[in-house]
Amino acid sequence: MLKGKKIMLGVSGGIAAYKACALTSKLVQSGAEVKVVMTESATKFVNPLTFQALSREPVYTDTFDEEDPSGIQHIDVADWADVVLLAPATANILGKLSNGIADDMLSTTLLATEAPVYIAPAMNVHMYAHPSVIQNMQRLDEWGFKFIEPGEGYLACGYVGKGRLEEPETIIQVLEKDSSQAAFLHGRRVLITAGPTRERIDPVRYFSNPSSGKMGFALARQAARLGADVTLITGPVELATPSGVNRIDVMSAEDMYQAVLAHFEQADIVIKAAAVADYRPKHTYQEKMKKQPGDYTVEMERTKDILYTLGEKKSDQFLVGFAAESERPLEYGLQKLSKKNLDAIVVNNIKEEGAGFGQDTNIAVYVNKQEHTVEMPIMSKDDLATKIFEHIANDLKDDLL
Repeated sequence: MLKGKKIMLGVSGGIAAYKACALTSKLVQSGAEVKVVMTESATKFVNPLTFQALSREPVYTDTFDEEDPSGIQHIDVADWADVVLLAPATANILGKLSNGIADDMLSTTLLATEAPVYIAPAMNVHMYAHPSVIQNMQRLDEWGFKFIEPGEGYLACGYVGKGRLEEPETIIQVLEKDSSQAAFLHGRRVLITAGPTRERIDPVRYFSNPSSGKMGFALARQAARLGADVTLITGPVELATPSGVNRIDVMSAEDMYQAVLAHFEQADIVIKAAAVADYRPKHTYQEKMKKQPGDYTVEMERTKDILYTLGEKKSDQFLVGFAAESERPLEYGLQKLSKKNLDAIVVNNIKEEGAGFGQDTNIAVYVNKQEHTVEMPIMSKDDLATKIFEHIANDLKDDLL
């Protein structure tokens, strides 16, 4: 899957730079073209000549070393790359990238590229857990950078823990898998819903639920990374828009219903991850209601069932629903899969520790229309989004056979 790929390998200054030599060799052996960009600190660990011999390409270390007057090398390299791989990524380069600092060849090239960027961190276990490093990584993740998590083990500093650069073979497997998925999603139109809805009683009161939108945003972020044309319809949440995603903000269940129908026919894959209110107040008030003696009863009416409507209207769209249940989740999920004419459903038990609303992790079961189930243990919502697209890809391939 990497044959012919143009990969810019950014090497920053840590002892793990020695692994980047093996990584360069294996990338070349896989058929990729590799150009290496090094920080000055990285050259203290590995001589640039080593990378030149392994890649059979010039190695870039100095922003001002402009040998070709017809171009600007950090722009040329940034434009040349199909993929950028930052391995190892030190705390220093993560801080520069997340704060827009461009003061050497590698940092300027990273800011100039429009290629997808994969980041493989490597550092001391305590540095990796430092709040500033965590904040920088979270910001980069929200912007669409793809992280290849470090492994756990004995570190050069003598500590044992998380912070060791992932093995070259694993890094290449990630690139190959994403390249395969990108071929599947490239040009596909993906429609995703996320977050809660708010059903107004008056200007200051409403009914809602604790959905944070994190799962839907993770799905949108991953779909965009894999080359899809993504539309994200979201209720009120406090999340940054993923890079490359067309975001539409709505408030009520009716707003979401209208927005989804307006984009449904053009979509290839539709994932309804929003927690839409099933009921709304039958009567709403334009002015704030005043406190009255005694109890107050709100009469509720059903909202439109968006997923059921989509199941009725779909032609060749691949339709995925979510079922957040507190009891007998798989049983209710299978009923929803059949009743709403879905192609797949993602079921989770909100009472399980590590699952449910507002959390950064989730636990789920993916079930397709043949009722084949795949259990997905606790993992980050971004990782779960990746798994969901893997299963969608497999189901769509089966449909084409």
